[in-house]
Amino acid sequence: MSEYGKTLDIIFGRWRSQILYVGVKLGVFDSITSDPKNASDVAKELGLDPALTYRLLRALGSMGLLREEPNSKFSMTSQGEFLRKDHPQTLRGVTLLEEGPEHYAIWRHLPAMITDGQQDSFVREYGHKIFEHTHKNHEYCEVFNQAMSSYSAIQTAWVLDALDGYDFSKIHHLCDIGGGQGHLLSNLLVKYSQMKGTVFELESVTKNKELLLAPKLGVKERCSYVDGDMFSEVPSADAYMMKMILHDWSDQECVRILSNIHISSPEHAKVLIAEHIVPGPETPHFSKLFDIHMMCVATGKERTVGEYSLILEQAGWKYVQTLNPGSGLISVIEGSKLR
Repeated sequence: MSEYGKTLDIIFGRWRSQILYVGVKLGVFDSITSDPKNASDVAKELGLDPALTYRLLRALGSMGLLREEPNSKFSMTSQGEFLRKDHPQTLRGVTLLEEGPEHYAIWRHLPAMITDGQQDSFVREYGHKIFEHTHKNHEYCEVFNQAMSSYSAIQTAWVLDALDGYDFSKIHHLCDIGGGQGHLLSNLLVKYSQMKGTVFELESVTKNKELLLAPKLGVKERCSYVDGDMFSEVPSADAYMMKMILHDWSDQECVRILSNIHISSPEHAKVLIAEHIVPGPETPHFSKLFDIHMMCVATGKERTVGEYSLILEQAGWKYVQTLNPGSGLISVIEGSKLR
């Protein structure tokens, strides 16, 4: 593709993501299977207009998500399978969140934010922050939780990869700050039988007992769920994990969180910060795009190793090392208490 064509491809990127969103929203990927199905039958099943449904399916086929066959029939591709509700690595929730009306609307504030230096367009658009929006809007909350579950599955795999050679032998109690339903911590407890763990989360997350992962992975006896607010105080533990938490918050807010951990932790404590780390200027990376997303949805940002080192030091910690996965996009920064 020519340089001109590559630029055009970027310009029309929103077309693709919105076509994908509509296909997911209308249930196309749960209607079509590996067996060819006529577009009119899909339309009838989903209560859609037949002619316009065919055009939507044709576009999805052009994107490689469906396979168009003779006589207006369509079947599922391996790429499209990830958009089904029942796929173990489903991206359905991610699609509905990131291309849904709320996140679509907040991006229009990007020029103004960059001009005046005030980020968080959720506040600009809705008058409150994203986490408050999850409490105010039930439909958005449901989609948000689905997306977070999808993110957790792949992110946990990346973090486990990055931590594969890490020495957990001296860690007897690991606390996962903002650990959600316990996906990452439960997987670590399965691997390291000497540890016990605490998932520290908001009560709005832990109250949904049927979604908690520790019982499902057989580590319920070694994993407790504790309600609380990391901006107030955190439980005492040997080590603390934070996966995709600090990037939500400004430097000042991160220092406050890390300082609370410092206060509650023993002298030998460690912190493990799992995030998309921004590499040098010569390296294209997803983190540099995700950083703009964070500009829109919150007060945080994606950071370099140097930036994480600085906020660690300001909260009483020292940077130890960065652990990178063999594959995947998330690295782990280790910090220990300053002596």
